[in-house]
Amino acid sequence: EGLKMRARRSSLSSSSKSEFYGRKQGGFVVGRQGTENRSKSAALGAQMSIAIGKAQRWWEKGLQPNMKEVQGAQDLVDSLFSAGDKLVVVDFFSPGCGGCKALHPKICQLAEMNPDVQFLQVNYEQHKSMCYALNVHVLPFFRFYRGAHGRLCSFSCTNATIKKFKDALAKHSPDRCSLEPPRGLEEKELIALSANKELSFNYTPKPAEQPLAVPAREGIPAEPVLASSHSSSDATLPLPLPLPRPLPLQSTAASKAAQDITDKSLVASGR
Repeated sequence: EGLKMRARRSSLSSSSKSEFYGRKQGGFVVGRQGTENRSKSAALGAQMSIAIGKAQRWWEKGLQPNMKEVQGAQDLVDSLFSAGDKLVVVDFFSPGCGGCKALHPKICQLAEMNPDVQFLQVNYEQHKSMCYALNVHVLPFFRFYRGAHGRLCSFSCTNATIKKFKDALAKHSPDRCSLEPPRGLEEKELIALSANKELSFNYTPKPAEQPLAVPAREGIPAEPVLASSHSSSDATLPLPLPLPRPLPLQSTAASKAAQDITDKSLVASGR
C-alpha cells in the first residue's frame, strides 16, 4: 500500500505540473499561463501604440460632420462643384505646423457653430504638388468659395488673428441663391493642376470666346468688332438735314438806291 500511495502522489504532482507549466516542445517548456500573459501584454502594447498614434494626429481631433479631408485634386474639384450654393472653406494645413495645430480646435468650434458651411482640409505634406499649383505657400491658409461666385477671398491667419477668419465667415455665410452652376477653382488653377504630371487630374480648357461680327451688307464684307464697341444699329440712324444757306446781303449803296426808287414811285402815284 505504501508503494501504491507514493506512485499515486507522484502521478498527481506530475499531472499538476504539466497542467501548469505545459509540456515540452523542442526542448522548451511552453506553459499555458505564460502564453496568456504574453498575449495580454502584446494586446496591451498594441493598444498603447494605437493610442499614441491617435494622440499624434491632432488634425483628426474634434472633427465635425461638415469637415472633410481632401484626398486629391479631383476630390477637391468635385467637392467644390457638389457644394452648390453652400459656402466652402478650404483649410490648408501641415502636421508639423505649430500655428495650424493651435488654430485647429477653434476651427472645429466654428464648424460646429456653422453646420451649413462645408470645411475641406488639405494636408500640405501629402499634397505638395497640388498646393504648388494652387499657389499656396503660407500656412495656415484659407480660401472661401461659393457657387457661381467662385473664390470669394483667401488669406492666412493664426490663433492670434482668428478675428480675420470670423469676419470672413460672418460676411459670406448668409444664404444666397444663384441660377448659374458652381464655378469652383479658377480656369488658370485647373490648367495648372492638369499640367502637373505628379497629379492624376485631367482637364480640357474652355474654348476662347469668339469676337462678335457685324452683319455683312451688300458689297461690304463683315468685320469683327469688340463687344464694347458701338452696335450696328447706330449706323442706321438718319443723318441731320442740311441747314439752308443764308441769302447774300446787299450793299448799303444799292439798298439806298432801291429805297429812293420806291419813294419816287410812291410820289408819282400821288401817295
